[in-house]
Amino acid sequence: QLRESGPGLVKPSQTLSLTCNVSGASITTEYYYWNWVRQPPGKGLEWMGAIGYSGTTYYSPSLSSRTSISRDTSKNHFTLQLSSVTPEDTAVYYCAAKFHNPLYSGTIYSTELDEYDYRGQGTQVTVSS
Repeated sequence: QLRESGPGLVKPSQTLSLTCNVSGASITTEYYYWNWVRQPPGKGLEWMGAIGYSGTTYYSPSLSSRTSISRDTSKNHFTLQLSSVTPEDTAVYYCAAKFHNPLYSGTIYSTELDEYDYRGQGTQVTVSS
């Protein structure tokens, strides 16, 4: 089970911080990748980045300059920080897990929620003054 937590309202230019608490599985389980994706109103799902089971991070090129993903294995959670937010960052944010064995084809992420093995319910974040 994955559950997102964090503020629902962030002011422009501030840093958005969200945490994904994971239960029922360890975030160090081999070949699982722990992703952050978001869906702005009226738009499709956007992949933001991921942290792998070994701790390696991966970022969308379009957001890499503003995004940081980290984890705390003792608490079995991972976090998203998105800096310098603008109203365009208003979206429903999801954390989601995807299994990917590098010996086989596939990717560590998807832009379709149904292609994740596990996901949270999503949390609305609004950027507004």
